[in-house]
Amino acid sequence: MSAVRLSTGELASPAPQHLQGGSGVPLEPLSRTPFQPRAFTVLGGSVLAVPQQAYIPQPHPRRLAIKRPAGHMLPTVGLGVYKSASGGECYASVLSALRLGYRHIDTAQICEQEAAADVAVADSGVPRGEIFLTTKMWLSNWGYDKAAAGVRQSLAELGTLYVDLFLLHAPGDPGLRAETWRALEDAQKEGLIRSIGVSNFGIPHLKKLAQSAAVQPAVNQIEVHPWLQRRELVAHCKAEGIVVEAYSPLAKAQKLADPAVGAIARRLGVSPAQVLIRWSLQKGLVPLPKSNNPDRQRSNLDVLRFELSAADMAALEGLEEGLITGWDPISDAPV
Repeated sequence: MSAVRLSTGELASPAPQHLQGGSGVPLEPLSRTPFQPRAFTVLGGSVLAVPQQAYIPQPHPRRLAIKRPAGHMLPTVGLGVYKSASGGECYASVLSALRLGYRHIDTAQICEQEAAADVAVADSGVPRGEIFLTTKMWLSNWGYDKAAAGVRQSLAELGTLYVDLFLLHAPGDPGLRAETWRALEDAQKEGLIRSIGVSNFGIPHLKKLAQSAAVQPAVNQIEVHPWLQRRELVAHCKAEGIVVEAYSPLAKAQKLADPAVGAIARRLGVSPAQVLIRWSLQKGLVPLPKSNNPDRQRSNLDVLRFELSAADMAALEGLEEGLITGWDPISDAPV
């Protein structure tokens, strides 16, 4: 029987196909020894496992991935469905993205999009094992028992036996945080979740969680773009081996007309959105651009055929202004 050893040391079996190499051999866990890039056959094609701080050009976004501590691969460009209307709009967005080649779909309980994503995955014809599926635990499901039930509810809504990544959506109630995290740890041991992580956690929240956690978060999903770079937090996550996913990498389209971005886009013959997504990739982040438009989805995925120069990166990094386009639990949530 195939099995994959999780980062906790527990054994889950059997391993879904996307956790296996082309020969059906489970991928080994990520070690702390010096990294040696290696090709694996997962996600429907040969991909390169890369350390989170490194950037290695590949011919297609589906073939650029980060190896996760649980031994599977995280495609480095995903589709965010935040504020896509639940039901038809979300369904059409996810279906279009999967048919265009996306293999990383990011959902959440609060957005009530899990059921629509389930139908889109089924209708896409893409095998479930080729799709990296994320959801997030909303604050109303905090506390051990509620969170344990919430995991199973999300699996039912998503129509899947497991989720690739389950996140705490925000730091939430400090009094319930540790037991809620423990519910995710236990669900991971059961094989219901492949990796667990957090969203909107600042450094103090991460340090507080580390005091009680048996499993370190694999991911911290936060708002990051050139106008909100969160350099200290990103550096802390990288130092701790936590992958940073960037939601709202286009700053909710508020800055697409920025002259500096436009100048780079014109010189390279790409769109401003492509410049921003490419910036995220070259910073070692995992961008989650949101679009319901198939043409923009296609464009957002087509970001590996060009590279930003050192001067381009410096110009973009000079745009920092602390622009928060949504909520800010990193600053507002109690530790």
